[in-house]
Amino acid sequence: MSLGIRAMELLCSRLCHDLVGPVGAINNGVELLDEGGDTGSEALDLIADSAETAAARLRLYRVALGAAGGQSLSPGDARAALEGWFRGGKVRLDWTLVAPSPPPGLLKLTLLAALLAEESLPRGGTVTVSGAEAGLSVLAVGAGCALRPEMGPALAGQVAENDLGPRSILAHVTPLLATAYGLTILVDGTVSGQVRFRLHPIQG
Repeated sequence: MSLGIRAMELLCSRLCHDLVGPVGAINNGVELLDEGGDTGSEALDLIADSAETAAARLRLYRVALGAAGGQSLSPGDARAALEGWFRGGKVRLDWTLVAPSPPPGLLKLTLLAALLAEESLPRGGTVTVSGAEAGLSVLAVGAGCALRPEMGPALAGQVAENDLGPRSILAHVTPLLATAYGLTILVDGTVSGQVRFRLHPIQG
């Protein structure tokens, strides 16, 4: 896998963007506590909820993009990471995966595909993870569900690195990571209201 400087900068920007919201909310909660008055309980609730959100996002990115998810990531850990990510949001997770020992990297790709599925659900919906060791499926279903225009070309490797943006960087990185692990990702967005990502080992 090879990522240029532009892609790495965009990926770091994406991670920071997903963390700045809950971290900023924690800061707002601390400011409410400093102000005193009758807002103590409200401030503590805001801090606790925002800290949980930030921790969940860090946990998922750590296993999906970091070394921690390479060889040792279990289906239970992957499911817990996604449940934390989707907690309290507009997207519901349906995990029906049966894969006690998937090939290395397959669960990492499943997490990234789930993030891409979420981005295909502008009004919320359901992300279903299913399959077994031979291949996994990540299905997004919901009103208005569709691949964003920039995602398809990025997934197909048709976007030059200099033309990437924050909204296409995950779609660019995911197939590169798949290739590095000897996997492939295919996308089916032809059914109205559905987008399906299929993850398989490359047949040699």
